[in-house]
Amino acid sequence: MLKLLKLLKAYKKESILSPVFKLVEVAFELTIPLLVANIIDVGIGTGNKPYIVKMCALMGLFGVLGLACTLAAQYFAAKASVGFATDIRKTLFEHINRLSFSQTDELGASTLITRMTGDINQVQTGTNLTLRLALRSPFVVFGAVIMAFSVDAGSAAVFAVTVPVLAAVVFAIMLACIPLYKRVQQRLDGVVAKTRENLLGTRVIRAFCKEEDEISEFEKQNQLLTDMQIKVGRISSFMNPATFALINFGIIALIYVGAIRVNSGNLSGGDVVALYNYMSQILIELIKLANLIISITKAIACGNRIESVLEIKPETVSGAETSGDKDTPAAAEFKNASLSYGGAEKALNNINLKIMRGSHIGIIGSTGSGKSSLVNLLPRFYDVCGGEVLVDGVNVKDYDLKALRGKIGVVSQKKALFKGTVRDNIKIGKETATDEEIWQALTYAQARDMIEDKPGKLDFMLEQDGKNLSGGQRQRMTIARALVRKPEILILDDAASALDYATGAALNRALRETDFSPTVITVSQRVSAIRNADVIAVLDEGEIVGIGTNKELLESCLVYKEIYDSQLESEAM
Repeated sequence: MLKLLKLLKAYKKESILSPVFKLVEVAFELTIPLLVANIIDVGIGTGNKPYIVKMCALMGLFGVLGLACTLAAQYFAAKASVGFATDIRKTLFEHINRLSFSQTDELGASTLITRMTGDINQVQTGTNLTLRLALRSPFVVFGAVIMAFSVDAGSAAVFAVTVPVLAAVVFAIMLACIPLYKRVQQRLDGVVAKTRENLLGTRVIRAFCKEEDEISEFEKQNQLLTDMQIKVGRISSFMNPATFALINFGIIALIYVGAIRVNSGNLSGGDVVALYNYMSQILIELIKLANLIISITKAIACGNRIESVLEIKPETVSGAETSGDKDTPAAAEFKNASLSYGGAEKALNNINLKIMRGSHIGIIGSTGSGKSSLVNLLPRFYDVCGGEVLVDGVNVKDYDLKALRGKIGVVSQKKALFKGTVRDNIKIGKETATDEEIWQALTYAQARDMIEDKPGKLDFMLEQDGKNLSGGQRQRMTIARALVRKPEILILDDAASALDYATGAALNRALRETDFSPTVITVSQRVSAIRNADVIAVLDEGEIVGIGTNKELLESCLVYKEIYDSQLESEAM
């Protein structure tokens, strides 16, 4: 949490002014009971109406000044806390984007979402309350005790007994709740993770009629959270009854002692009222202080969770190389490349593959054979655990990440589009793309006719994830987005799965006729998508078991022949 506080330095002025204004407000607040005592003893006691009016006007002035100080303190506290949270959110988001895929996989999307939203909001709330109350509440408590002794030391002895007992009860309840609040946050993570899992897999759940099972699983997670919150609630619910009971006993004792001292002539009625008001102020501020400490505890716990993410050093370190050797015959090469996810069994083992510049290579294999894992090594979405991967003759680890990924256009299995216009979505591939370049990319991707038919054309508004387009239309949009940057290497990771045969064939022809002649890597489970490639690599259980043309592999590779025959039979049926 201490590292996060460095971001608060940008709001040093606001962080100082907010408590200062609160202390000034407290000074006015502590003066009010004395004015009330004077009104009762001097004004009412002697029938001095001008004095009463004068004191009431002074009370009104102090009230207005106190309100002004409160508003100023609230403003500066809000400005500092919101700015602080904004800076944390920005820093965390930038850091998450620097983490490798394996690191984000290990952390989990639900964890990162909770850190970005709930945890940062809790830090913001804790910061706001701290700036407003951290000095105010203790100052009121001690100030009220001191003022009580200044009014009458004999009666103020009640404060000396009541305040420590009251503080002990408040802090005992608070200390019992603090560890439970941390467990509540952990249970909340479980509910968020389960919710996200269900939302992402809702079609699968419905397809297999598993709604009731998933509802049952969610209810288990929700019940764990509910039980913990009830446990915390039962303990914290003692706060108000216990404190009010103690303060009422204190008030009874104060009035009893005060009555004796009034009868003996050592204390006035106005002084008793002032002492009563100070006792009430102490009660209110101790409850505020307890809630503040609980909020601070939550904020520190959340801050530590955020800090734990920020302390993760990105595995993908950017190099300095920006261009590579364009004269090398191979656009990309895998040399004894191996990949393991999180130290588990190798997903890829000793891959040796040379991809010639300007060629079209197909990669095929059964589900889980490592096809996507292989192509993810080129843009360094994941790094090898053994061997090396070269692009233009240079190890990908030596490249500047922006330069490396600028060479490569990736169309992944997930057809990710964003809310915005067609133009905005295509420009993600190249920020400076002109409309002419966008139309050219759409033409190559067989999407031009589709966009020309849309109202507004390039200004047609896409919904989040492109929900107002069909699967094939979304796929062609993602292909156009990759093509607009005119990449040297184009990776189509099962990118034609939603395209019909004619559209897929037209796309392959267009890719051969582009004016920038990319090296095309097509990953597919369909033989029809890759059989016309210059070279086909066959993967099985993370290893290359065959390399050659369609004809050569049918004669030499049993795995490829089995895939080919099975798909041929299904098409014939």
